[in-house]
Amino acid sequence: MQEAFFDYHIRNTSERYDFDSFRIGIQPFQADFRGFLFQDNQLGLRFFGTRDNNRFQYNLGAFWRLEKDTNSGLNSVVQTPRSDFVFAANAYRQDFLIPALTSQFTLVYNMNREGGDVEIDDNGFPVRPALLGDLRGRDYDVLYVGYNADGRIGRINVSASLYGAFGEDRNSIFTSEPADIRAFFGAAELSYDRDWARFRLSGLFASGDSDPFNNVEAGYDAIFENPIFAGADTSYWMRQTIPFAGGGRAVSLNGRNGLLNSLRSSKEQGQSNFNNPGLILTGLGADFDLTPELRVSGNANHLWFEDTTVLETLRVEGSIPTDIGFDVSTAAIWRPRANQNLVFRLSAAALVAGEGFQDLFDNRGGDNVYYSVLANVTLSY
Repeated sequence: MQEAFFDYHIRNTSERYDFDSFRIGIQPFQADFRGFLFQDNQLGLRFFGTRDNNRFQYNLGAFWRLEKDTNSGLNSVVQTPRSDFVFAANAYRQDFLIPALTSQFTLVYNMNREGGDVEIDDNGFPVRPALLGDLRGRDYDVLYVGYNADGRIGRINVSASLYGAFGEDRNSIFTSEPADIRAFFGAAELSYDRDWARFRLSGLFASGDSDPFNNVEAGYDAIFENPIFAGADTSYWMRQTIPFAGGGRAVSLNGRNGLLNSLRSSKEQGQSNFNNPGLILTGLGADFDLTPELRVSGNANHLWFEDTTVLETLRVEGSIPTDIGFDVSTAAIWRPRANQNLVFRLSAAALVAGEGFQDLFDNRGGDNVYYSVLANVTLSY
């Protein structure tokens, strides 16, 4: 069940219909513009509203995370909710810092108390705790402090995010001791519109952990990412889960519909992991609206590990290069009625493996190019 909520309009606060409302139940929530930190439908209570002719918006929310179905990724309301809680506060201000730019300030606190849990997914793989390091469960507290921007500067469209993650992991998987969490994230997309074409330049940095045996975890991880960035789920890296250890879904470099190299057992059912190699991405892309019904997009990204020390420690290997490789994808989206009720999408992607990816994932045929083809049909009423 993805949505089941009660929404109550408390009051209007101005003649221009600024308002205060609250919503309780399973509801969608997105912590930032591009879904980098927390974008999900979860059980929660949220107060929200607007001021100053809708130029200021706010959200105050508390969410109790539901367990996910292993294969569909949808909420499972027949299982006991997780001991994982998210408290969020954000504020949007239009025309701040400059005209035509919306600024958003975000505080999100993730309180996880699943250190004593043992969770096996529907396919028989352990997801909590992950089969990594000391194999012990973890409790952690993380405060995310962020600034996000969306708008334009002259003819240039701008979308950007900055986050710092600060807190404590009660049990580091490498030392079995408490560790401080200090990790950082930044991403930006600049685009330029020319008639029916948009050209995009993307960049992303997620810090990696350079010393897994000290008392600081510096690898950035999100709560539940669903990023619309650098090709989104048409790209190979974001669409395909790359297994790292244990085969299948035991521990993966990344998660489906995710960017970060978080070394989780599962994006949907696993815990955040701040002992990870981080990620650096640069990318070029373009969208072409050939007709009102047909859009063709292309993306080319280059990816690197920010720091491979964690990977070298887990693989007991002296040196792993940072180069993941090039991710190239193209997609065609057809909306025969020029609306969102009927949408067809066909995409193809290829990952040209770099030295780091080849080091981790050799194959018998020596082929260094991996392919993915995806067809989607969306029906809405």
